[in-house]
Amino acid sequence: MNYKKYTRMYYPVPIKNREWPDKEITKAPIWCSVDLRDGNQALYSPMTIDEKVEFFKFLVKLGFKEIEVGFPAASATEYDFIRRLIDEDIIPDDVTVQVLTQAREHIIKKTVESLKGAKNAIIHLYNSTSTLQRDVVFHKNKEEIKQLAIDGAKLLVSLVGDSDNIRYEYSPESFTCTEPEYAVEVTNAVLDILKPTPEKKVIVNLPSTIEVATANVYADQIEYMCKNINHRENVIISLHAHNDRGTGVGSTELGLLAGADRVEGTLFGNGERTGNTDIITVALNMFVQGVDPKLNLEHIDEAIEVFEKYNKMSIHPRHPYAGDMAYVAFSGSHQDAIKKSMDRFSQDDEGHWANPYLTIDPSDIGRKYEPILINSQSGKGGVSYVMENKYGYILPKAMLVEFSSVINDMSDEKQTVLTNHEIHQAFKDIYMNITEPIKTKFYHSNNREDETVIEATIEYEGKVKTLTGTGNGPLDALCNALRENLDTDFEICSYTEHALERASSSRAAAYIGIKNGSDKVIWGVGVDANINTASIYALVSAVNRMLTNK
Repeated sequence: MNYKKYTRMYYPVPIKNREWPDKEITKAPIWCSVDLRDGNQALYSPMTIDEKVEFFKFLVKLGFKEIEVGFPAASATEYDFIRRLIDEDIIPDDVTVQVLTQAREHIIKKTVESLKGAKNAIIHLYNSTSTLQRDVVFHKNKEEIKQLAIDGAKLLVSLVGDSDNIRYEYSPESFTCTEPEYAVEVTNAVLDILKPTPEKKVIVNLPSTIEVATANVYADQIEYMCKNINHRENVIISLHAHNDRGTGVGSTELGLLAGADRVEGTLFGNGERTGNTDIITVALNMFVQGVDPKLNLEHIDEAIEVFEKYNKMSIHPRHPYAGDMAYVAFSGSHQDAIKKSMDRFSQDDEGHWANPYLTIDPSDIGRKYEPILINSQSGKGGVSYVMENKYGYILPKAMLVEFSSVINDMSDEKQTVLTNHEIHQAFKDIYMNITEPIKTKFYHSNNREDETVIEATIEYEGKVKTLTGTGNGPLDALCNALRENLDTDFEICSYTEHALERASSSRAAAYIGIKNGSDKVIWGVGVDANINTASIYALVSAVNRMLTNK
């Protein structure tokens, strides 16, 4: 790999005593969705106007107050969509639409024209400022590039006039590849034209148009700009990070620490190349730190459905918070820890969430920690969770160890995960209400003085016979009857029972472990509406497994 062909694309940031490493995110930024512009332009099949309208309405539902809706000079579809939003009064009074324009005369004029009648709008002016863009694309020097920005800002102000409903945003595109001092110089020149005030603040958007450095470098660049641009008190510093290095979320979070006030991004990170900052992830990262994200993310599956419908793209199963497998654990130690923490959290009166492998309570965003998947690496914690939370069975610990080993062997043999149904079916096949070689057909018990007498009709080796036994209870009496008639010896060493609360009808489960002269415990399970009958079934199941050496 010829790594020597690559050189650093960013410039050292002349900053001393940086402050951002000591900061914390304590409040949500202003969010601006760029799904309908940056996101839409990066689709195989861009949205139709009708689809854009529906997507816009959903963004409003999520709580976005600023939404970039397009580049009106780019195409008739872009222009017509913006006009439809305005002419049909689709934009709520508390939502501001944003449109994008290059610093070019005919594009600025078309953009301003597109907003006629808009209640609240932002015109986002930009021009590229990086060394590479100056040399390769525009063939202009620093002064000429700065003059493009100044001329664009002047034209914009002359066309908008004193309108209070239109605000300004400026981006030095390719900011992360621009000399920091020059980025300040150009931005200040534009601010001198736009004249920000407390009543009409100007947004300065500092895009990581292409991500070329670690996230801490972006934070340094943001802090440097915050400390050196003019009119800082009347300027809203905005972030627009891409994800070329896979750290768009991290760059955005560190940028907020560095002083930014606003974030532009998309749902689930769609966008050019490797995408934009994923606003959902940034917002939920705040949420799990106890910060109100100011977005309505209680039903993340609805957001996924809308995203996939209109973008015609799928969410990766490992996507943070949203992926199908975001709340799935395979490792046995993970499964065990998650289950124990879930049990403890459910008993926490104050409702404080604490889990070693889940940063968020899935139910807070409309999800469940239910699709736990079991493979050959899983342990008893995962099997226990499936059996208890899906089907209502609380297995004795020793039995759980044995059954988990069985399940792991099954998964290893299949070389894939086992579904909940397969685990449940294996449990029933191995332990529950086993009717071979002994089948219980009828039993009756009654108490006589200080003992219990049981009569049980069974079918064994093709013959039906009635057994009679006495003991200190029905189970002990049946044990004595079976030992006498089968000429075998065994003892009950474990017995538990409980109601199957998750069952479709009111039933009980009984678990019995027996030994027949060795240390090995042989388990049987009985399920019935009558707990005594369930116990009888459990005993017979264990004896049947003993007789067949299962």
